[in-house]
Amino acid sequence: MTVAVTGSMAFDYIMSFPGKFAEHILPDQIEILSVSFLVDSMRRERGGCAGNIAYTLALLGQPVLLMATVGQDAPEYIAALRQQGVDVSGVLQLPNEFTASFFVSTDQVNNQIASFYTGAMAKAGQISFADQDYRKISIAIISPNDPQAMVKYVRECQELNIPYIYDPSQQIPRLTPEELLQGIRGAKILIVNDYEYELVKRRTGLSDNDIQGMVETVVVTRGDKGAVIRVTEQQAGGMALAREIHIPAARPDREADPTGVGDAFRAGLITGIMRGYPWEVAGRMGALAAVYVLEQHGTQRHRFTRQQFARRYREAFGDTPEMDDFVRHP
Repeated sequence: MTVAVTGSMAFDYIMSFPGKFAEHILPDQIEILSVSFLVDSMRRERGGCAGNIAYTLALLGQPVLLMATVGQDAPEYIAALRQQGVDVSGVLQLPNEFTASFFVSTDQVNNQIASFYTGAMAKAGQISFADQDYRKISIAIISPNDPQAMVKYVRECQELNIPYIYDPSQQIPRLTPEELLQGIRGAKILIVNDYEYELVKRRTGLSDNDIQGMVETVVVTRGDKGAVIRVTEQQAGGMALAREIHIPAARPDREADPTGVGDAFRAGLITGIMRGYPWEVAGRMGALAAVYVLEQHGTQRHRFTRQQFARRYREAFGDTPEMDDFVRHP
């Protein structure tokens, strides 16, 4: 029941701007945009999509194999994930590179401006599913990474019959329409946020119905509006019926920083899927996992036990027998 997580491992440089970006950007001058924002705080955190997803999967008790490239500056990062319970045997450390770095500034209303330095991530294509014990992998997630590595992992999952979740997210602009189509066409699940979903449609020319006809399940996250899960299910007589499930957002105790919230949502959702829970429960597990990150400064600073997670799930969404199973059967 192992989940293979591919994508970036990075160091996040998280900065806070004590104002609103929108007040300092002139729409009629956007073609000559040149702005600088004086931030009043900065932290360096362990992050990257794959690292974040793997961390929360381990917290939730889900066996996880991490496949990512890092540089000479990452021994402590690798050790921290190993201590958390992540299988880091798929992590490739490159001695002559530095780990990828994510620079993000967040304003008072949680808008973000970000840049990403690839570093060791640019050589993620050196990792292969064929070099792992892939027969033990129940599902993989292909999250943002070096674009050509993502293309390679799509091809390998299809060739090795590994079901995969396609999560192109931040790399949608860097992938060609043909590469996006290939990734969607072979996926078990497509997951993006609402803006990225519209971008996928624009880049590929696909409609909602086209996408739903290509992939069994589409998950669109919508920030504080929750998420929508569209599932195509086979009915008696061979008919396919699309069902739309609305997942509410969980309420945070406080809002600290939105960075990494989507990665935690993915981990909670995947955990529910791996346990065979209904979409309504799996989606809510994703929503709750996301809130834990929102409440912290840093994408891997949240902590909880399964008992604490189940108790908070019941407080947020009501009782369900799946939470009893979640606590009793690691």
